[in-house]
Amino acid sequence: MPGIASSAPAVLAGQIASATSSIRVGSGGVMLPNHAPLTVAEQFGTLEAMHPGRIDLGLGRAPGTDRATARALRRTAAAVDFPAQLAELQGYFAPERPHGQIRAIPAAGNRPAVWLLGSTGYSAQMAGLLGLPFAFAYHFSAANARPALALYRRAFKPSDVLAEPYCLISVFALCADDAATARWLHGPARLSALRQRTGHPATLPSPEEAAGYLYSAAERGVIAETTASHVVGDQETVAEQLGQLVASTGADELMVTTSTFAHADRLASYELLARCSASFEASSKEASVER
Repeated sequence: MPGIASSAPAVLAGQIASATSSIRVGSGGVMLPNHAPLTVAEQFGTLEAMHPGRIDLGLGRAPGTDRATARALRRTAAAVDFPAQLAELQGYFAPERPHGQIRAIPAAGNRPAVWLLGSTGYSAQMAGLLGLPFAFAYHFSAANARPALALYRRAFKPSDVLAEPYCLISVFALCADDAATARWLHGPARLSALRQRTGHPATLPSPEEAAGYLYSAAERGVIAETTASHVVGDQETVAEQLGQLVASTGADELMVTTSTFAHADRLASYELLARCSASFEASSKEASVER
């Protein structure tokens, strides 16, 4: 995707983990069908060995791209058995050698926290049956969130890594000092979403370019649908809406994604989100009680 440096999660995770000391760092995610499980095990086993207890390996089963690119990655057009791939990958992290003489060094004994990612019930159910944490892509599939999370919890079976269901939802959130500024900064994300949805992905436009774009009636409908799940506003508004979202879904964590033209505006949004965390938690608890 133009403008999003997400094609090499292991490289990025290593850079971020090396520049920090306490935060968890992970992939959101590695599309496993595009990669050899042995390679993923070696990469993330190395990351876990270098940064013990701080690496999350988020795995998806979608191609994440078009057919031609997927084939270039996989070197084949054959269908991929995702459950078998996942079992193979997890086996490489085990101290024993379930794959005969094949060893993923230094993956054995250096298992990162493995998450399954998804926007439908398939990965939700699989994560539950395997006793793995589950991350739901609410930022582009909001309508499926609650059914998928309910399925995850119904299917859950305790495992050696997780005794109870544990899930997060990823949400687009943009916070500014006032609502008008937040809407102005959100303009590029809206136009970018339209271009992506209509098959014309591009780098993020500036707020000025976004403000000057003349949307057709049909395009306004596409934007309204595509960005309906975005949480945009001042501190109070964002805290309240995120609190209600957590309470209604029962999510244990939020993964926040913020897209702005200027990096300084993104940092400012994160800082405001951090400051309103107390009110967000209060709003979440209040909404939970009301529910």
